[in-house]
Amino acid sequence: MLERRSLKAPITLGVVMIVLIVVLAGVWILGNVLGATGNLESSVAFWVILSTGAVLLIGVLAGVIAYLTLTVKAFKLNQRQSNFIDAVTHELKSPIASLKLYLQTMTRHSVDAQQQQDFHQFMLEDVERLDLLINHLLDAARIDRGGDVADDELVHLDDLLRQCGSAICIRYRLPEETVTLDSAPILLRSRLIQLEILFRNLIDNAVKYAGSTPKVQIQVRLTDEQNVVVSIIDNGPGIPANQRRKIFGRFIRLGNELERSTPGTGLGLYLVRNVVKSLKGSIRLQDREMGTGTEFEVTLCGVVPAETCGT
Repeated sequence: MLERRSLKAPITLGVVMIVLIVVLAGVWILGNVLGATGNLESSVAFWVILSTGAVLLIGVLAGVIAYLTLTVKAFKLNQRQSNFIDAVTHELKSPIASLKLYLQTMTRHSVDAQQQQDFHQFMLEDVERLDLLINHLLDAARIDRGGDVADDELVHLDDLLRQCGSAICIRYRLPEETVTLDSAPILLRSRLIQLEILFRNLIDNAVKYAGSTPKVQIQVRLTDEQNVVVSIIDNGPGIPANQRRKIFGRFIRLGNELERSTPGTGLGLYLVRNVVKSLKGSIRLQDREMGTGTEFEVTLCGVVPAETCGT
């Protein structure tokens, strides 16, 4: 899946630069002709031609700088897309190779009932990994093209967070206490599917990049404006300050793709940013000292007052 970029901007820039260069050449020729024929003695004509040429030259230089910027962005995008292809290829090949190995073992060798049960469990986990990857790509494609927007519904936010945390723990074979939740019962009028995408990706990201013994805390509080703030905190190494601005971009994964031990496609936080925007909320990366973990803070509106929760 490649990032779609419109050709309108570079084409328009190219046409404008061509026009500026033609006009600049015309002004230069006109100045030389007037100078050669002695008609450039008027100071007014001289300054008009000089000013016009200077403005056109500045315009051409600005166009060259803009083209250089577009070229650098295109180069970086190409790098991110290469990383994305490497990641997706790895994410596809690993479970497929695992499934193939288990099936070949069960076909060519006799295994006892316990081994069959273990193999079936491992194969189911590989299938779920493939299913998660495909859902991830479909989510990104749907958000990119502005897919159908679901109607708002009442969502028990605390239950949703608990379910997302439990699902992530099961996926990575971690104990339930790896992800802890501190939240009072909160009813939110929002879009369930998008909330699932949002918190599933944030919690998954927190667990993947947490410490060697992962610990993730989810803290939920209400603001005076009746918004809800969800903080997801891990115990990992944190994110360097100079790289925090770009982590929400598409295909962005910090470091070298071939040297990473954590699975992923670089789409998780991109999905998070776009879902939060769609829900008219906000997300920010809280400042923490390096080595003390990462904290994402999500603010959402649509809290249903407590007195109406039972109606």
